[in-house]
Amino acid sequence: MHAWRNSGTVSQKCDLNGPLNGNPCIPILNDGTLSKFLASKRLESAVNKNNARLKIFSGTANPSLSQEIAWYMGLELGKINIKRFADGEIYVQLQESVRGCDVYLVQPTCPQANENLMELLIMIDACRRASAKNITAVIPYFGYARADRKTQGRESIAAKLVANLITEAGADRVLACDLHSGQSMGYFDIPVDHVHCQPVILDYLASKTICSNDLVVVSPDVGGVARARAFAKKLSDAPLAIVDKRRYGHNLAEVMNLIGDVKGKVAVMVDDMIDTAGTISKGAALLHDEGAKEVYACCTHAVFSPPAVERLSSGLFQEVIITNTIPVMEKNYFPQLTVLSIANLLGETVWRVHDDCSVSSIFQ
Repeated sequence: MHAWRNSGTVSQKCDLNGPLNGNPCIPILNDGTLSKFLASKRLESAVNKNNARLKIFSGTANPSLSQEIAWYMGLELGKINIKRFADGEIYVQLQESVRGCDVYLVQPTCPQANENLMELLIMIDACRRASAKNITAVIPYFGYARADRKTQGRESIAAKLVANLITEAGADRVLACDLHSGQSMGYFDIPVDHVHCQPVILDYLASKTICSNDLVVVSPDVGGVARARAFAKKLSDAPLAIVDKRRYGHNLAEVMNLIGDVKGKVAVMVDDMIDTAGTISKGAALLHDEGAKEVYACCTHAVFSPPAVERLSSGLFQEVIITNTIPVMEKNYFPQLTVLSIANLLGETVWRVHDDCSVSSIFQ
C-alpha cells in the first residue's frame, strides 16, 4: 500500500505553531499529501453531524496536539480549568456540561510522567462525577509502558498498575499510540484502541527521493524485529537488518554486531521511542562502520532524556524523524530533527470510535 515513491511535494511548516527557531523541519500533512487511509470527506460530513454529544478536553501535557485534533474534527476544545496549588496538588474543573456526552480526554503521560498521569486520573474522575456517558482516555504516549514484565526478582509491573488506576478512575475506553509492547493492551479491563503511527512516517519517507533498491530497514535491537519487519514490508518490502546488543543496565546499551547487509545502503532505523538515544546512536555508529551510505532514525515517541540531543545531533544521522505524541521543548531542537503531526490520524480514530466504525481498517 505504501510504496516507496518519488514526489515533488514540498514539506510545509506547521501553520499552528509557526517556524520554531528555524532549526527543526516541522511539516504538516495537508489534504494533498494524505494517503488513502485518511483521504476521507470527514470535514465535509462533520458539518452535517450532531456533535453536541462529543466533547474533547485537553490536559496540560500536549495542548498543541489536542488543538490540532479538534481542528481536524471541526470542533472546539472543551473548556476546562486545571491548576496546581502551592503544595503541588492538582485541581480540575470542567467549565461546561458533559452530562450524557461522549468525552475524549487528550493527555500523554510524558515527562513529567507522574504529574501528567495524576492530572489524567483527576480529569477522568471529574468527567465521571459530571455524569459523562462515555469517557475515553486518549493517551498518545503511555508512560510506564516499558515496565510491562518482571525481568528480575522483586520488580513491579508498573504498566499493569497504571492500567488499573486509569480503569478505576472511571475511564470506559483507552486510545493509545504505539504501545511499547502489545501485551500492555491486556492489562486493561476496558477496550483499548491501539493506534499505529507508522502510516504517518511512511507517507513522509515516501516523499523523499531515494531509490527503493538502496533501502534497508534496521531494527536497533532484537526486541523490535517484529516492528521493523512490518515497517519494511510497507516500505517496498525492503530488506531487514538487526543490531544485536547487550544491555548491562537501565538506559545503558552496548552494541555487539550486525545481522544483515547495509554496505552502500540507506539505512532506516525504526523504534517505538527514543529515550537517551544510547541504543540507536550506537547502532548508527555500527551501521556507518559496516558501510551504510546514510542513516535515518524513525520513532513515534521522542522522550529525549539527556544526553539524547547531543547524541542525535552528532552527525550520525541524516535525519531524525519523530511524531508529536510528546511535545519537543525548544532546547531540544537540532537541524536534523523532523516532527510529523499525528493529529489527523488521532482525529480520524476518535471519529470512528464515536461513530462505532472500524478502527483497524484505517491501517489496512
